[in-house]
Amino acid sequence: MSRDPGASPASAAAAALLDELVAHGVRHVVVSPGSRSQALALAAAALERAGRIRLHVRIDERVAGFTALGIGRETRVPAAVICTSGTAVANLLPAVLEAHHAGVPLLLLTADRPPELRGVGANQATTQPGIFGAFTRFAMDAETPTGEQGEVAAARAIARRAYGAATGDAGDAVAGPVHLNLPYREPLAGALPEWFTGGRTRAVPDAITAPKRDPHALERGPRTVVIAGADAGLAAEELAHAGGWPLIAEIVSGARFGRQVIHGYRALLRDPDLGGRIERAVVLGHPTLSREVAALLSRPDVDVVAVRGAGEDLDLNHRTTHVDAVAVTPGDPDRAWLGSWLQASAAHAVDLDAPAPDLDGLASKDPLARAQATRAELAAVRRPLDREQLAAAVWAATWPHDRLVFGSSRLVRVADAVLPGKRVPVHANRGLAGIDGTIATALGIALASQDGARPGVTRVLLGDLTLLHDVGALLLPVSEEHPRIQLIVGNDGGGTIFDGLEVASLASKDDMDRVQYTPQQADVAALASAYGWEHTRVTTRSALDQALIAPGSRRIIEVPLERE
Repeated sequence: MSRDPGASPASAAAAALLDELVAHGVRHVVVSPGSRSQALALAAAALERAGRIRLHVRIDERVAGFTALGIGRETRVPAAVICTSGTAVANLLPAVLEAHHAGVPLLLLTADRPPELRGVGANQATTQPGIFGAFTRFAMDAETPTGEQGEVAAARAIARRAYGAATGDAGDAVAGPVHLNLPYREPLAGALPEWFTGGRTRAVPDAITAPKRDPHALERGPRTVVIAGADAGLAAEELAHAGGWPLIAEIVSGARFGRQVIHGYRALLRDPDLGGRIERAVVLGHPTLSREVAALLSRPDVDVVAVRGAGEDLDLNHRTTHVDAVAVTPGDPDRAWLGSWLQASAAHAVDLDAPAPDLDGLASKDPLARAQATRAELAAVRRPLDREQLAAAVWAATWPHDRLVFGSSRLVRVADAVLPGKRVPVHANRGLAGIDGTIATALGIALASQDGARPGVTRVLLGDLTLLHDVGALLLPVSEEHPRIQLIVGNDGGGTIFDGLEVASLASKDDMDRVQYTPQQADVAALASAYGWEHTRVTTRSALDQALIAPGSRRIIEVPLERE
C-alpha cells in the first residue's frame, strides 16, 4: 500500500518528540529557523497555537542557546532549542559549556542530514554526533525516520530519556545539557498527525528521582564559616543560621542576607586572627569572585565540606569532602567565634547612602545657613556616579519580585565588595564566568520570571564590552511579547577589569590598550535605537535612581565611568 503523499516521517517523529517533552513539563521552546529543522519548528508553532508552550524565535543560534539557558536557570525546567544543521549547531557550544559547569537543564534538538549525506561533501553537513563531547548529560544520534511502525513510540522514548537526563531525575547526576541529534530525509515537513493537532493531553508517569541520602552531620566543634558561591540560594543562609556560623556570601549567591552575613570578607579572610583561624569551610554553590576564598579552600589545614549542586565537584585542596546535603548536630553555637566576625564585619560595612539633607539649614531664616544647606543638597544631587554608587543604586531599586543579573565584568566584583545584605533573586553565568551570552541569558530569565501576570523587572548590571559581545541578543521579534528588562551599562570605554590584574603592572600602556583593555567608542544610543530599545544616559545618582523606576519594557541605561 502506498504512503500518503502529504505525510512526512520527519514531521511525525518531530511531533511525537515535542509532544512527549511538553507532556513531561517543557514549557518554552527556542527556535532558530532553518531548512533541515523545519519539521521541528512547524510542530513547535502548532504547540504555540494550542497554548501548550511559549515559543521564542531567534535568528542567532548562540543567542538562542543562552536564551534557553536563562529560562532553565530561572525555572529549573529545561527549555528546548531547535536549530538546523551545520555551523548552527556549533554556535550552541558556549551555552552548553555554561550549562554543564553551572548545572542548568537544557535540551538541544539539532536537525541533521541522514547518514548517506554525511562525509560526502553534501551542503551544510558536518559531524554533529558527539560535537559537544563530554559536556552533555546524555547525547544521542537518533535513527532517521522512514515512516515505519513504531517510530512514534521510539521518539517518545527518546524524549523521556532526554528529559530525565536534563533535569537529573534519571539517576544520581545533576541537571545539565542533553543533545539529541535528529537526522531527517525529505520531505522535511508535511501534514502534522491528527492526534497531535487535536491537542490530546497524555498522562505521564511519575519522574524517577534519585533516593534521598542521609545528610552529612556537621559537628559543632571546629571554627567554621559558610561559603556561599554562585547559585547557593537560601540554603546557605539557613545553614549559617542553624550553625551560628559566619556567612561569606558572594553577591551572585542569592544568599547575601540575614544577620550573619559578613561585610568586607576579603580583608577578614586575610586577617590571621579571623581567616587564619578557620578550621572548616562548608561550601554551597560555586565560589568564583575572590582570590581570598579560593586561597582558603586551597589550604591543606582547612576541612572543606562541599555540597554538590553543579557540574564539577569543588576540590581546590585535593582533600575536600563532597556531600549531597548537610545538617547541623544539636548543641550550643560558638558565640565568641561568630561575635568576633560580626564585630569585624560591622567595621567593614560600606556606607553608600547619600548624606541626609540638612532640613534645619534649608528652613533656616539665616540666609548664609540656608545657602550653605542648599549648596550641599545640590552637590549631593549632582554627585557624579562611580562604580560603587552605580552598584548601590541598582541594588537599592531591586526587590524580591524582580530579578538581578550580573555580567562577568569589573562591576560584579565592585558589587561583591561593597553591597550590604538584601534578599534579592540573583543570577549570573558563573559556571565558566565568561561574558558570552549575558544579555540573552537575562532575556531568558525575564521571559520565564514574568510568565503570566507576575510583576517585576529584570535588571542587568554589565560592562560595555559585555554588552557589545552579545549585542545581537537585543534583536527581538516584533510578533513576540517583550519582557520588562533594563540593561544598566557601566561604560568606561574598555576592559578595565584588567587594571586590577598582574598584567597591568607588567605590560606597557600601549600593549595594555592594544591587547587587554581593547578601548571602544561604540555609540550605545544608536545601537539601542537600531534594535528598538529605549536609551537613557545618566551621570548622577539621582538621575540613575529615576531611570531605574521609570516605566517601559526594554531600556538601556548608560552610565559613563572613568578609567582609574
